[in-house]
Amino acid sequence: MDLESASRSENAFLSDTLKKAKNIYFIGIKGTGMAALAELLHKRLIHVSGSDHDEVFYTDDILRELGIPFYESFDAAHIKSGGLPDLVIHSAAYSPQDNVEMAEAQRLGIPLFKYSDALGAYSAGFDSTAIAGVHGKTTLTALAGTLLRGLNLPAQILAGSAVLGFGGRSTLNLGEKYFVAETCEYRRHFLSFFPQRIILTNVESDHLDYFPTYKDIRDAFMELGNLLPPGGELVYCADDPGACEVALALKKQKPEIILIPYGFSAAGEFKIETYEVRDERLIMRLRGFQDELRLRIPGRHTVLNTAGAVALCALLVRKEFGKNDANMWDADIWTEERRNGLVNALEAFNGSKRRSEILGQVNEILFMDDYGHHPTEIKTTLEGLKDFYPNRRIVLSFMSHTYTRTSMLLDEFAASFAGADIIVLHKIYASAREVYSGGVTGKTLFEKTREILSDFDTDGTERVFYVEEYDNACGLLKDLLRPGDLFITMGAGDNWKLGKKLFDFFQNEARAAFAVRSAAILPLIE
Repeated sequence: MDLESASRSENAFLSDTLKKAKNIYFIGIKGTGMAALAELLHKRLIHVSGSDHDEVFYTDDILRELGIPFYESFDAAHIKSGGLPDLVIHSAAYSPQDNVEMAEAQRLGIPLFKYSDALGAYSAGFDSTAIAGVHGKTTLTALAGTLLRGLNLPAQILAGSAVLGFGGRSTLNLGEKYFVAETCEYRRHFLSFFPQRIILTNVESDHLDYFPTYKDIRDAFMELGNLLPPGGELVYCADDPGACEVALALKKQKPEIILIPYGFSAAGEFKIETYEVRDERLIMRLRGFQDELRLRIPGRHTVLNTAGAVALCALLVRKEFGKNDANMWDADIWTEERRNGLVNALEAFNGSKRRSEILGQVNEILFMDDYGHHPTEIKTTLEGLKDFYPNRRIVLSFMSHTYTRTSMLLDEFAASFAGADIIVLHKIYASAREVYSGGVTGKTLFEKTREILSDFDTDGTERVFYVEEYDNACGLLKDLLRPGDLFITMGAGDNWKLGKKLFDFFQNEARAAFAVRSAAILPLIE
């Protein structure tokens, strides 16, 4: 048996084990993906419980609302407390060597599934779509779920972050036929998935501790594409060189798969023919679709993600209501009701957590947070914000994530901040998966940024600042921020707390000023 057949055979075994399980225990249940999968299984009337650290996370409330019991510590006795589980699903962060509950499950002979393996096993029970790529996965998945709901298609969606339109959750349950899930390339976790189709946003160097060269990460996406069955669909961004390279190479290896491009450079039905920014809206048209598409989320990258999400929905609409050889925008399939459902759902889309998430506006300062932690993400997000808010000065707080990524992409990071008017940098947010080697630091990135961008703007104003601990930047930013600014925290670290702290400060200041004015006016009214 070859390696691919052996791998699929093992995945089939995992899928069968998951189908038969009636009692499942989750180790690391508060993680975004873990809590989302726990919710989907819970809704299938499977008894779900689990454990995690006592640190409060947004999923605490979701799990309690669902009635899923969980411990806020790890103890071997927990494994049997709700009856012996048929299966234990664990976060990739844990192993039997460092987690007593995993060690106990192993001792008892209970099957242990890593989260990515469990997600793959779950996907085998549906017509499943893998959302893949280095950037844009969460937004595209959130967009796809929003549009599928507008189209009333029987699908389940699992995103890699909380989505505002999903009620602040990572899951949306619309039915039992289709499954759309964000998949992770790190350590090739996505190779456990059973895709009928793949949406590929982009391919470039990232996760450099695991994929030291571009070829390494490209080959991982090739392996994912090779999981497609005959007639499987690879929907790829025609504007991304890496995605195009993977698509064309896969077609040579597997001529029976179907390539479907989307984007500005695409041929066919998902070509973006026009795109403009007007009245704080992105307005676009796709070839063959008769209606204008409008979004409230900024950025050219958002337009590309929208085209990818619409392409997925169009394929599922055609499969559900037409024939696979039917014209993609056939009027008999795309009734006025369906077109309106898609158009209205798209304009109502308000993003996902930490993806250009608006915290609020106070003193005419707009506060925003974004998870972007790769130079490409930073550059495209800042350019999109500049287009969307041309009259606002952009003030950026950025915390880099992992020493490896920062070191290997140092020049790219420094150049990516060019779209910001003021840049405040912090220490590197360390990863548990690496050890600091004494090389690049946050200060190194600051010095490189000053070198590349120049530390003074054209009007003589200092532009680039360094504050080691994000919490110590409050005083500086209180002085720097002025009405009309857009303040955005970016990165995979915890400097998002800085944005919340500043927003709360200015909000309290505004309330106090209003109270003083009210106290002065009230006697005059009386």
